[in-house]
Amino acid sequence: MTSPDLRSQLASLTTEAFRPELAEIDRLPTLDIARLMNGEDAGVAAAVAAELPRIAAAVDAVAERMARGGRLVYAGAGTAGRLGVLDASECPPTFNTGPGQVVGLIAGGPEAMVSSVEGAEDSPELARKDLDSLGLTADDAVVGVSASGRTPYAVGAVEHARGLGALTVGLSCNAHSALAAAAEHGIEVVVGPELLTGSTRLKAGTAQKLVLNMLSTITMIRLGKTYGNLMVDVRASNDKLRARSRRIVSLATGAADEEIERALTESGGEVKNAILTLLADVDGPTAARLLEESGGHLRAALAHAAG
Repeated sequence: MTSPDLRSQLASLTTEAFRPELAEIDRLPTLDIARLMNGEDAGVAAAVAAELPRIAAAVDAVAERMARGGRLVYAGAGTAGRLGVLDASECPPTFNTGPGQVVGLIAGGPEAMVSSVEGAEDSPELARKDLDSLGLTADDAVVGVSASGRTPYAVGAVEHARGLGALTVGLSCNAHSALAAAAEHGIEVVVGPELLTGSTRLKAGTAQKLVLNMLSTITMIRLGKTYGNLMVDVRASNDKLRARSRRIVSLATGAADEEIERALTESGGEVKNAILTLLADVDGPTAARLLEESGGHLRAALAHAAG
C-alpha cells in the first residue's frame, strides 16, 4: 500500500496530471488516437529546446571529465534506466568507446531491462552500492535520469556521486525537481501531462531519449570521435559497419576504392587512421603516432602532419 504522502507527491507532478478532456479517448477511432499521440509528440522538441543552454553546459562538463580519463555513467529506474542503458550500449559500435567508458545502471540490474524488479527504484542504498561497484572517482560523470525527478534510486545516485566529487547531472521532466536540485547540472524538460495519465514512457521518455542522444553524441564530437559529421571512430564489427567504414573513408578523402582498401588494411581497419594516411600521405605507424599525439582528434593530427 502506498503512503498518503507519496500519493500527494505524485498528484503534484506535471507528468502525473490527469487530463479530463481525454477521458473518452478509448471510444475514439484508432486514427484519431494516433493523431492525438502525434500531436502530443510534436511539442517535445520545443520543450527540449528550452533546456539547450543547460544541456550544452552539461555536455562541456562531461567532455572535460572524459578527456582526462573519466567515465559517463547513467543511473535510472524503469523506462529512464532502460534509456540510459540503451544510450550506453550504443556508444561502443558508434564511437569505438572502450569497455566501461560509458555505463548504464538500471535499478534492479540487467533483469530490470525486461521486467519489473520490485522495490528497486525506491532504494537510494542500491544506487550507492551500484556506483561503488564501479569504483567511482572524481573524474567520472553521473547522470541521474527520472521523469518524475523524485525517484529515490536516481536521486540517491546523484547525491552519492556528488559526495565523491564526481560531476553530476540530473535529467527530469518536472520543474523544481529533487533530482535537478541534487545535481550540479539540472536539466528539466517539462513536456506536460501524458496522453495516458502517468505513462511517462510516452512524451517524457521521448524527451529523455532526445537529451541522452545530445549528451553522448555531442560529448563524443568534443572528444574527437567524429570528423565533421562522419563517425570516424565507428567499430566495424559486422558487414554493414564494414561497408559503412569504407564509405566514410571515401566521403572524407575522395580516394579510389583500391586506395581505401589499402589504407584500411594498413591501419588495421581503423577508419580514422586510414583517413589520415590518405589525406596526409603518411604510413600506418605514423598516422597512429600523430593521432596519439593529438589526443585522437583527426583535425589536429592533420594540422600536425602539415607542419
